[in-house]
Amino acid sequence: MDRLSLNKPTPPIIVPERPTSTATLDGYKRNLAQRIVAVNSTNVYIGRPQALLRAVIVLKFYIDADGKLLRTEIMRTNQDRVAEAVALSSVKKAAPFPKPESQLLRRGEVEISESWLFNNDGRFQLRSVADAQMDE
Repeated sequence: MDRLSLNKPTPPIIVPERPTSTATLDGYKRNLAQRIVAVNSTNVYIGRPQALLRAVIVLKFYIDADGKLLRTEIMRTNQDRVAEAVALSSVKKAAPFPKPESQLLRRGEVEISESWLFNNDGRFQLRSVADAQMDE
C-alpha cells in the first residue's frame, strides 16, 4: 500500500431509504409521492414548509392497472392558478406510474388524493412525504 492510498477519503456509506410497501393504499400513495418529487425535483422545497403556506392544492388522480394516469381533478384550491398548474403538471410529468397491486384496484383503477403544500417561492412538498410544517 502506498502513502497516497492512505490519504484517500473513505466514501460515505449511503443507506437507502426503506422501501415502501405498495401492497397498501398508503404505501402505494407514498411511492407515487416519492416519484412525483423525484421527477419534479427543481420545483420541490427541501426542508420544513413555512408556517403560513402560499397555497394548498388537493388533487385526486386516477391510475389504471398498467400505471397509466387516467385523469386528475382539483379537489381543493385557494384559486392560485399558478400553483394549480404546477400541481397538475407535476402529476402528468411523473406518469406513467408503477403498476398498482391488484387488490388496490376498484373498477380497474386506483384513486389517489394528495396535497401540494406551496411555499411563497412557488416550490412545493407533497403532504405524504413532507417534513413537519414550521410553527408560526
